[in-house]
Amino acid sequence: MTTETEAFLAEMIPAQSAADTEIHNGNPLPRIAQWSHHEPVSLFGANLTATDWSSVEPSFHEVASWFGGSISWDFQIVHAQASGDLAYTVAFENTEAVTQGVPRKYRLRVTHLYRRENGTWKIIHRHADFEPDETTPLLDDREQ
Repeated sequence: MTTETEAFLAEMIPAQSAADTEIHNGNPLPRIAQWSHHEPVSLFGANLTATDWSSVEPSFHEVASWFGGSISWDFQIVHAQASGDLAYTVAFENTEAVTQGVPRKYRLRVTHLYRRENGTWKIIHRHADFEPDETTPLLDDREQ
């Protein structure tokens, strides 16, 4: 028997993977389709922040403009849960894409919140950041 979480992941993650590949190809439309257009929605991206749909959607167009081709994208789930009409994922995104004509690899730590709307899962929040440099000290010398 399939659990709620397994059913959520089977439905959402392939579509999300395809949408993220496309945004790295310069096409924001599949990502826009993955998101709820109903408040509340929020984006705390690695480089952009938006707190309502009227600012989230243009952010995706801007992000797409940074990229010139997806080489690879992997969504490495750490935790996921679905219950009723709400779900979340905590994951790493491993990306290799072309930016400003140069291939680049990077890894983001990401958390997504999802809401089921009319039987379809939609993203309502994304928080992404770059992994901290392992050589960065936890405390500044002055704070020790």
